[in-house]
Amino acid sequence: MNYRKFGNTGEKISALGFGCMRLPEYEEDGKWFVDQEKATEMLLHAYENGVNYFDTAPYYCHSNSEEAVGKALKAVREKIMISTKIPVTDCKSTGDYRKFLEKSLAKLDTPYIDFYHFWGINKKSFDEGIIGMHLLEEAKKAKEEGLIRHISFSFHDDAQNIKYIIDTAEEKGIPMETMLVQYNLLDRSNEEMINYAGAKGLGVVAMGPVGGGRLAAPTDLYTKLTGKPSIATYELAFKFVLGNPYLSCALSGMQNIDMVEKNLAIGSDNTLLSKEEWTQLGDAVEQLKKFSELYCTGCSYCQPCPVGINIPHIFNLYTYHNVYGLTDYAKSEMNKYKAEAGKTIENCKNCGLCEKKCPQKLKIRKELSRVESILAAI
Repeated sequence: MNYRKFGNTGEKISALGFGCMRLPEYEEDGKWFVDQEKATEMLLHAYENGVNYFDTAPYYCHSNSEEAVGKALKAVREKIMISTKIPVTDCKSTGDYRKFLEKSLAKLDTPYIDFYHFWGINKKSFDEGIIGMHLLEEAKKAKEEGLIRHISFSFHDDAQNIKYIIDTAEEKGIPMETMLVQYNLLDRSNEEMINYAGAKGLGVVAMGPVGGGRLAAPTDLYTKLTGKPSIATYELAFKFVLGNPYLSCALSGMQNIDMVEKNLAIGSDNTLLSKEEWTQLGDAVEQLKKFSELYCTGCSYCQPCPVGINIPHIFNLYTYHNVYGLTDYAKSEMNKYKAEAGKTIENCKNCGLCEKKCPQKLKIRKELSRVESILAAI
């Protein structure tokens, strides 16, 4: 496994981070559970092969991810770094910071959290929640008490607001130490601010390195863009992200042991893209964007849908058709989804809940109608 300096935190972080939002689950009597045996196998296998950064959150895996991660990694706790998050928008008073922190500590069964993120913030939640309720000061107290080791934030907003958040926290004498943001070959909107954060000494982790699955499908994309022999598209995606010198780690939400194995190989690969190759691929982004009028990252924040529409799955099938030309596959999978009583836009109650929760601000109902019509016609 390759390791990198993690900003000014004093830590060395694995190039591959384990995102714990898609651990294997099962349903029983209407309740969801993480398959602990499978999850433990995956997480420990990743650790044994060099992964030392594990990212979870209170609501991942039907609110079971933190507990599953804590159980799986209990025996190696001192040898790894755990990242989790505080839902700022759910904080109603200053004291809620400590309540959420203590709940995460209990679920993880750990005396401290290495990187405690203000979760998915934007300028509004930063100003009204973090600054308005003095949550930075609470974070400082928690750090002084040893309950957290580093103050971090994850981000969903206009890129320029990253600078505002970093600078404002610094001005208050409680600087942000690490940042988790979306970044991949298809979406470089945060690139300038990643460079800014890195130059300021923040450790930076990228989420969505394969663009919500867009860059996971098998294609000859690399050959088309560079004229060189093809490599797996997901490998290209990771290498592009890790080619940014201001970025320390690419976070991947892994669902099974095969995915873990595949990503471990990339995280351990010393054959990096040259600066020329990295620049060439970056310049080709504009060419890719014309195929990306629907940019769903697959984060699943829109789930669960009240009527059971699997929005990320349907959008992903459209990606296979529209971006990669895997039309037969997309059509057959959509037919399979419908045959298994998968809900579609016809079942939508028009509540708009999905759009309120979407970090990308997609007009989901309109896009579902359009996408399903296209998939039905191909």
